Amino acid sequence: MADHHLILGGTRSGKSGYAERCGLADDNARRHVYIATGQAHDAAMAARIARHRADRDARWHTVEAPLGLAQVLEAENKPGTVILVDCLTLWLSNALAADCWASERDALLAALPACQARVLMVSNEVGSGIVPLGELSRSFADEAGRLHQALATRCARVDLVVAGLPLNLKPSQR
Repeated sequence: MADHHLILGGTRSGKSGYAERCGLADDNARRHVYIATGQAHDAAMAARIARHRADRDARWHTVEAPLGLAQVLEAENKPGTVILVDCLTLWLSNALAADCWASERDALLAALPACQARVLMVSNEVGSGIVPLGELSRSFADEAGRLHQALATRCARVDLVVAGLPLNLKPSQR
């Protein structure tokens, strides 16, 4: 199993900052790639993206990828590289809106095991609340939960971040 790391947490839980610190602390990394999946469809999201960019350490080379995540992973897949994907739930939203979720998910799950780079994936844990009323919201929560389960089996480490504190759910075997 490759040394991939899934980092889950709620909104503003500190998961992105934790993921960035984990990636930069990797002594074997010669290259750091930040795959950003968000899109600025409104002013609030544009401000959030700008804040993330401003706070990001300059060692991260950023690639914007609202879709085509597996293809970007394959292109950036080089030994000695740490790839941080932030965030999977935004990517899921993009793929649901573009009606290409199944192919995007399948491509990611197929590409990940072959990835020699260390991959850290950040995602919102949305399954701790009530079942959403709307069909699209239920579909989103269901697909996020299924994705997290599939990735957890493929990752060496899984953490849940709450109030800025990481809770290890699956310790790394390396």
